[in-house]
Amino acid sequence: MSRVVDPPVLGEMLAELVRTGHTLIGPTVRDKAIAYEEILGLADLPVGWTAVQSGGRYQLEQRGDGAFFGFASTAQSYRPLFHVPVERLVTLRRTRQDWSVEEKPIASRKLALIGARACDLQALAIQDRIFMGGAFADRHYAARREGTFVVAVNCGVAGGTCFCVSMGTGPRATHGYDLALTEILEGTHRFVVEVATEAGSALLAAVPSREANGDDVAAAERTVDRARHSMGRSMDTRGIRDLLYQNLEHPRWDDVASRCLSCTNCTLVCPTCFCQTVEDVPSVDPDVVERRRRWDSCFTEEHSHLHGGSVRASTRARYRQWLTHKLAGWIDQFGMSGCVGCGRCITWCPTAIDITEEVLAIRGGDPEKPA
Repeated sequence: MSRVVDPPVLGEMLAELVRTGHTLIGPTVRDKAIAYEEILGLADLPVGWTAVQSGGRYQLEQRGDGAFFGFASTAQSYRPLFHVPVERLVTLRRTRQDWSVEEKPIASRKLALIGARACDLQALAIQDRIFMGGAFADRHYAARREGTFVVAVNCGVAGGTCFCVSMGTGPRATHGYDLALTEILEGTHRFVVEVATEAGSALLAAVPSREANGDDVAAAERTVDRARHSMGRSMDTRGIRDLLYQNLEHPRWDDVASRCLSCTNCTLVCPTCFCQTVEDVPSVDPDVVERRRRWDSCFTEEHSHLHGGSVRASTRARYRQWLTHKLAGWIDQFGMSGCVGCGRCITWCPTAIDITEEVLAIRGGDPEKPA
């Protein structure tokens, strides 16, 4: 049964999470964008702000109301929290006879993700599958994920580049959370709360709430339906794996290559990309070397460098690799699509390349760029 809490009670919930040892990670305004950052409480949320997004464009605007979560996807996902951009793996120190290896201690902290969207929860599930689902789990990633508490928020507004409905990943959260909120702005400002775990139930029991009535439930459904029916983009995913495999020489690859800068923006903001490289970094002390892992991108020429040169030396080859892997090869590797429909790759592409338009063109449609 759903419950209802008032906005000030959300602040009490955040305070209770802090009291139980959690670090709050929530949406907040930073550098003219809404980003997931460490927050202290209710006052740090982006009250009254929304983000207008389209191809190559992101702009904050005031909504004119007191909505705490009146926006769609944030500028960046949760990926940097768990698959960190740069990580020291070991330190090598020269001894008299050899080198000693000092492994990085596995540090963890209990995180509470506040305002998690359905697409980002699906992305976390994909990253969990990649880093913890095989025979060799990434222990650093696993340590960061352990004990994570999730307060999801069902979307009440869609962004201009969102297409989560096409990917079956939103706008309602269906898994991966302890509590899910739907923010209601009709009449009295309130949150309808759904409980998914014992930990979520315990948190809700620690704050004032009331049982949701029929009007509350109906208002929550209308809120999510508005987002569902106002997606900024769509993608026809029927038979997409075979479609892409059968069109590796389609002329559209040349067209998109003429526009792509190979800047790697799409892979850096994608919540599921996991390309990485390992490098040895010397220090001033000649007897000390660090081995680090850092993010890489399949859009860099060096990423596919083998003996004799790069396997994918052209922008055409690199874009084709990225899109085909994301929407086809990923299914073969992990049994799921690598795209969650968040639209970040469209928003943050400086030349406004749109993954949904590229798929439509390969399918034989006539993509028209939105104004």
